[in-house]
Amino acid sequence: MLQRLSELKPGEEGVIQAFDDNAAKVFLLEMGCIPGALVRLDVVAPLGDPIAITIAGYCLSLRKKDAQHIWVQVAERALTA
Repeated sequence: MLQRLSELKPGEEGVIQAFDDNAAKVFLLEMGCIPGALVRLDVVAPLGDPIAITIAGYCLSLRKKDAQHIWVQVAERALTA
């Protein structure tokens, strides 16, 4: 299922698929947000902005308005009983 990075819940992971804004795309690519990269939402600030993600082995802080331009394929989790 595709959804925006800004809509993930803490602990959820996804693979970057696309960007929906060309101006934001260059900025995000420069920060290491490249298609095919696994990303995990780690922390959301108390007021909802910014968010902290882990990508390529490092922690990156993003404004929620920037994270809205990143579309990810949400990683499916196996349910354990």
